[in-house]
Order: sequence, then structure tokens, then C-alpha cells
Amino acid sequence: MDGAAITDLNAVSIGHDVYWVGAFDPNLRTFDLILKTANGTSYNSYLVRGEDGVCIVDTVKKEFQDTFFARLESVCDYSEIKYIVLNHMEPDHTGALPELLKRAPHVKVYLSFQAQNMLKGLLKEGVEDLDVTTVTTGDFIDLGNRDVAFLNTPFLHWPDTQCTWLPECGYLLSGDLFGCHFCDTRLFNDLVGDFRFSFEYYYAHIMRPFKHHVLQALDLIEPLDFKLIAPAHGPILREHPREYVRRYHSLSVPRMRKETKVSEKTLLIFYMSAYGSTAEMAREIHAGAEGVPGVRISLYDLEGGELKPFVDLIEEADGLIFGSPTINGDAVKPIWDLLSSLCSIHTQGKLGAVFGSYGWTGEAIAMIEDRLRGLKFRVPVPGKKVKLIPTDEELEECRAFGREIAENLTGTNAPKVIDFSDLL
Repeated sequence: MDGAAITDLNAVSIGHDVYWVGAFDPNLRTFDLILKTANGTSYNSYLVRGEDGVCIVDTVKKEFQDTFFARLESVCDYSEIKYIVLNHMEPDHTGALPELLKRAPHVKVYLSFQAQNMLKGLLKEGVEDLDVTTVTTGDFIDLGNRDVAFLNTPFLHWPDTQCTWLPECGYLLSGDLFGCHFCDTRLFNDLVGDFRFSFEYYYAHIMRPFKHHVLQALDLIEPLDFKLIAPAHGPILREHPREYVRRYHSLSVPRMRKETKVSEKTLLIFYMSAYGSTAEMAREIHAGAEGVPGVRISLYDLEGGELKPFVDLIEEADGLIFGSPTINGDAVKPIWDLLSSLCSIHTQGKLGAVFGSYGWTGEAIAMIEDRLRGLKFRVPVPGKKVKLIPTDEELEECRAFGREIAENLTGTNAPKVIDFSDLL
């Protein structure tokens, strides 16, 4: 291509008998209710031609299926299509699938094992009549002069996700991996406008909660001799594709681990204080936790900082303690704002605890604990609350509270004896 925008409904060759047959959605401004899209998105579908037939990899959102079928028909007849590969079952990639199956009822469908039930939910009926094969890493389709191979890359960002690999030409059809919501009809990364913000924004909101799975996928992808990455959204990465893989790796590796010892645990204490009592508790909890070897502790007053940097810190921390006064029967808003920001990161298994001062009944403690459990935190130590101004005895209890949490974090706490009457 010479850099001109795609204005017709013909398929676009990306080389080696592989074609883009997707659709542009320039007017989309919000995706999945949570992602902003300043200039829309694209739904990328690919057609792979071999000596023994044609394979379609993903489709498009249903509202754009006419565009998809027009581009598909510009390079093949339906009778030539032998296989449909579904890298991901979300409706923006499978919207045209029911109609495609009507037009090419003879095809074989290839998808991940986890996608089977999703296929039933998508089609509702007729699934038992389809020729469906589940695949994983190492499996492939033989198109005669080329293979269509598969990489199992689950949870990027649904359990069903996989990548498709064309080894003869070095093309990786990566699904949502390495994608972004950026609509530019020049299509290729060396021709489109500056989409770096969209690439990073997409990673932060879609892939960031699954960093562990990203790194597992990169273990499969990095050794490949890939020449081009064709994602399901955004520009096709034909110039310096390995740079985008390196960027994913950089975004997925914990930064704090470079500064902490392998055995060292990180514990963060966040608090808000209306009249100083919760702040005083926070300092004593910090002092108590500091006495436990092998823990690096940080103390933050939420009144003095923006939330986004705190989310970055929380992502890499092992334990979190949240302190809030109870005001009007609730925790204070900055605490809720911070907790609501954690949906974009992986929190399962982190240790959590809560403390705070109150005037009447102290509901904030239990409310925050419930939210932590909903985020899959471990909450092994009951919250610590103090009525109004803490006494010297209560401050000593706060220090013990901090020690107990730190010991739980390091595994040096004494074994807990369970009274079965407490379970009734």
C-alpha cells in the first residue's frame, strides 16, 4: 500500500495470500462501557488462502457484517472456505459468525477448549450440527502449502482466547493481544497516525489485570520468528513488530521487584483522617509492622496524593491496609475511589486489613472488609476500630495489629487455634 486510506469494500492484501477483511468503526466513543475511544476502532478479520482452500480467522461485529462479507467476497467464493478459526468469542469478533455459517455451512470450526460453551451461548441452536474441533498449542490445520497453527493464550482477556500462527510467512494473528481501539483507514502501523496512547490505554484496561497470563503468552511468542502481528483491533503491526512485544513485556514485569529482595514482602498503609485519630492509629500500625523482619512498609495519606500512582503501587504490593473514619455511616469517598480503581489490576490473594476511628457505630470497617473480600483479598485479621480518640492502651493494640498483619504476610505468625463454636 502507498499510504492511501481504504475507501472501498475490497479485501486488503497484507502479503503471502493473507488478507484483511475487517471493518472500520470510526464513530465509536465508548467500548464495553469502560473504554473511551477517541477516534473509534476497527474489527479485524483475516482470510488465509492455501492450495487446499481458505481459512477465515475471526469475523466482525454484527452491525458491520455487510462490510465484512463484501470484502470477503472480493477475494474468494464461499465454497472455497474450509475452516473458520475463532481466536476469541466476544461479539465484536463473532457477530458475523451466524450468517457466515449459513453462507458456508460446510466449514469446520476451530477454537480453544474453553470456547465451546461460549459458542453454544452465541449460536443458541444448531451447534450440534457443526463440525467443531478444539485446539491448543502445537495443533495446526494443513492448507496444503501452508499451516495454520495455534497458541493457547487464555485470559487475554477472556478464558477462551488464543492466537493463530502462520509459520511459513511469520504472521501472528494475535486476537486482542497487541491490539488497541484506534481507527485509521490507512490500516498499517507505519502509515497510520500516532496510536501509542491508544496502545498503552488498551493494555492498561484490558490486559493489565492478567499480567501473569501475558507473560505466559510472551513465553510462547517471543521465540517465534515473526515478521508481522495482526491483532483483532487497531493497526496491523508490520514495522518493528518485536518492539510491541517488548513493550508488553516491560509493562507486565513488576518494577518494584528490582528494588526489593526476593524474600521481602511489601506492605502499604493508606488512610484518611478527619480529626487525626485514624492518622494516629496509622502511625502506630506502621510502627508495629516495622518490627517484623522481611517487610518493607510504606505509609500514605490519601488526602495528599492522586489515586492513579497509588493503584500502580498496589498492583505490586503483597499486603494492603486501609484506614478510614466512619462518617455518616460510611467510609470516606477517597477510600471507595481507590478501591473502585482496583478492578483494572490483579488483586486475588493479596493480604488486606482495615482500621479506623469512629464516633457512633463504626460501619466503615466491615464495609471495606466486604469490598476487599469481593476483590479476592485475604482478610485474615479482623479490622481494628477505635471510638473517637485512641487511648494509650488502644494505640498499643494498634501496634500489635500491625505486627500481626506483617507476621501473616511473612508467614511467621503463630498457628491459629480454631474454636469450632465460632463457626456455628
